[in-house]
Order: sequence, then C-alpha cells, then structure tokens
Amino acid sequence: MAVHKDVYVPRGTRPTAIMRAKAAWLRSKRRGVLAGFSAAALHGARFIGPEVPAYICDRYCRRERGVVVWRDTPATDETSRIGEMLLTTPSRTAVDLARKFPEDVAVAAIDALARAARMTVADIEMQLDRHRGQRGILQARKTIALVDPKAESPRETALRLLIIRAGLPKPKSQYPIDNEYGVLIGVVDFAWWDLKIAVEYEGVHHTDPEVVRRDIARIESMVEVGWLVVRVTARDPAGVVLRRILNARASRGVVDDVAWRFPRDEAEMLWPTEIRAS
Repeated sequence: MAVHKDVYVPRGTRPTAIMRAKAAWLRSKRRGVLAGFSAAALHGARFIGPEVPAYICDRYCRRERGVVVWRDTPATDETSRIGEMLLTTPSRTAVDLARKFPEDVAVAAIDALARAARMTVADIEMQLDRHRGQRGILQARKTIALVDPKAESPRETALRLLIIRAGLPKPKSQYPIDNEYGVLIGVVDFAWWDLKIAVEYEGVHHTDPEVVRRDIARIESMVEVGWLVVRVTARDPAGVVLRRILNARASRGVVDDVAWRFPRDEAEMLWPTEIRAS
C-alpha cells in the first residue's frame, strides 16, 4: 500500500505517528529532519494521535497530504539520530511545538515529550534562549511555563491547566501520601499538601472491579490520615470539577478569588485522550 510516491507499507497497516514520520523521511529521500510531533513521537512521547500529519524540515520537499514541511534549518547541535533518521533534539522539538501550536495542544505534547525524554523545564528554557526574536517566541515562553514533565496523560494536562487558569495555586503533581507510620499509601495526581487536598483523575481503567476495590481502599486510607480527595472523571464538566475543588479548599478555610469564567459554548469540558495537531 502506497503512503507516498515510492514509499509503501504492508496492506492493512494502521497509521501511527511513528509510521507517518518514517514515511515522510523516506519521501524526503532521507535528507529531511523530522520535527514537531514526528520528532516527539520518535523520542518516545505517548498519546500522539494517528491522524496527526508528519512534520519535517526540508527546504527541497513540497507539502502534500499527511506531511507538513517546515523551511526551518535546525543547527547541527539541535539534531540527533535514531537509526538513519535525522530529527530535532527533544529540547528543540519542545521549542518548535511551543512556538507553532495552540497552547493547550503544545503543553500536552511537551508534557509527554519531557516525561519520555526525562527533560526538565529548565532544559527547554535554555534551548528557548537560543531563539530570541523569532516568530512565536513570546507565546512559547508562556506555553513552556505551563509544562509539567510529571503529567501522565493529556487528560491530566487538561485538568492541571483548568486549575491554573482558574487562578488557583499550582498544585504539586504526582504527590506521594504516607500514612502515620511513614508508609506510602499512594501517589495522587495533584495535591495542595499544605491543605491536605488531593485531586485524582479516574480514567477508563478505573471501571475494572479490582482497580475500583484498590482505589476505595487507597482513598479511605488517605481520608483516615486527614486528606480530602476530589475525584474527577471524563464525564464531569469543567464547571463541576472546579466547583468541587473550590468547595474542598473552602472547607479548609481558603476563600479563592477565581478569575475563570466558563464560556457558554463549552459547557462540557473536553478531556482529550490523544494529542492532536489542532
């Protein structure tokens, strides 16, 4: 089955971000530098949707369906190799994503990339300094300031952004909670440790009876040592989630000045399962 001219995959092959990246590189006659979502996927970032096109830096290649061509020329020390394929380094990839894509999309993608590549926000900011004055760099700084390499999924990223944009203090991510004997009870998605308030996102796997049983026992143990746990699911509208969090904080004596207003046409929060280009 032809993916591009002279580039084939076995019939019935399901597209993935990595497959699209490899096909785009072969289409470039092996001279292009894979970038953006393609580089992120090759560096191990998860959750990049199979419909996302390939991104490649190549001055001689024309754009076609399924391939986005950037005319950028990354510096030699901003590229690396995986096998024969040349691609932008994790830090350069993060900067490109922050410069070229909407904030929500970019933060989720960079979260996943940073986690996979064991990259810190400071690493990305150092790379960002090399691109001062370039188009999109001011927005990139704002985007990168929202990145958290501890995020485990796009849904956790969306929940964290909801909390931050509401004007609430940024919670600690992947926070360990111990019992009175110093034994680990569990790690919660988000926590305001000083208030003993945790926020847990519960995905599809939480419907498994054994997972539900363990979750109940774990949360009961947290409650026993004084924690208040706010549980969030994919079916919860953003306004409901935020109200639960505000009520939890109020119960601890904190009155928050919330700047967030919910648009009428977005009454249901979209908790994304994958990272998409737009």
